[in-house]
Amino acid sequence: MRSLRPWLVCLALVAAALPARAQDHLKVVASFSILGDFVRNVGGDRVEVTTLVGPDGDVHVYTPAPADARKIADAKLVIINGLGLEGWLPRLLQSSGSKAPIVTATKGVTPLKFGSDADPHAWQSVANAKTYVVNIRDALGAVAPTDSEVFRVNAESYLAKLDALDREVREAVAQIPPAHRKVISTHDAFGYLAAAYGVEFVAPLGVSTESEASARAIAAIITQIKSSKVSAVFLENISDDRLIRRIAAESGARVGGTLYSDGLTSEKGAAPTYIDMVRHNIKALTSALAN
Repeated sequence: MRSLRPWLVCLALVAAALPARAQDHLKVVASFSILGDFVRNVGGDRVEVTTLVGPDGDVHVYTPAPADARKIADAKLVIINGLGLEGWLPRLLQSSGSKAPIVTATKGVTPLKFGSDADPHAWQSVANAKTYVVNIRDALGAVAPTDSEVFRVNAESYLAKLDALDREVREAVAQIPPAHRKVISTHDAFGYLAAAYGVEFVAPLGVSTESEASARAIAAIITQIKSSKVSAVFLENISDDRLIRRIAAESGARVGGTLYSDGLTSEKGAAPTYIDMVRHNIKALTSALAN
C-alpha cells in the first residue's frame, strides 16, 4: 500500500491542476462562424471560442436566444464584425450585462457602400481578412498580455497562409476570360471579392437576406443574364435556393454550384474553415466560368 501512495499523490495533484488549466483559457465570443475561425487560428489552445451564429447560420436574420446572453456574460472578450452586420447585437449585449471589451474586427477596413449603407461582407477580400486577424491578435493580447507572444506567433503563421491564399485566388481568376467574369448570386455578399479580384457579381437581393426581390428586379436580372451572356448562376448556403433556380430556369443559365458567403459549414461540410470557404468558392467560379 505504501508504494501506491506516491502515485495517488501525483494523481491528486494532476486532478487538482486540471480545472485551473481549463480556467486559464480565455473565453471569447465571436458573433458568427467566420470570425470564430479567425479567433481559433490566432488564439490556438489559449482560447475557448464560442460563436453565436453557428455553421450555415444566417447572421442577417439571426434571433438571439437567452443562452446567448449567458455566453456573453461569461466571456472576457467579444469579437464582432461591425459595419451593420449584427443588427440584433446591441439589445443582446445590454441584456447580458457584460463588461467585456467589444472589439470590431473590421476596424481599419475601407467599407464599400451599397446605397447609403456599408457593405458588411468585408471578409470576402482576403486582404481584408488579414486586417481582421491583426485586430483579433491585438485584442487577445490586450486582454491576456501574458499570452501576447503566442498570439503574435499564431497570427504571423496564419497571415502567411492568407498571403498564399490571396495569390492562389488571383491566379485562379486570371484563368477566367475577362468577358466571362460575371456572376449571379442570391444576395450581394461578394462586393469585396469583386472589387479585389475583378469578378462582377449581380444579386436580386441587397446586402441583407432580410430583403425581398421585386418582380421588376428579377425581370431586369433575367434580361441582363441574356444580354450579357452570363453562363451560370450560383446558390448560397445560407439562402433559400428557389429564387436563383427560378432565375436560372427563366434565363437559360445553368446553376454553377453553391457559394459560401456569410457562414462556414460544419466540420463535415465543404467549407469548415475560412480558407476552405475561399478555395471552394474560387474553384466553383473557375469551374463554371473558365470555359
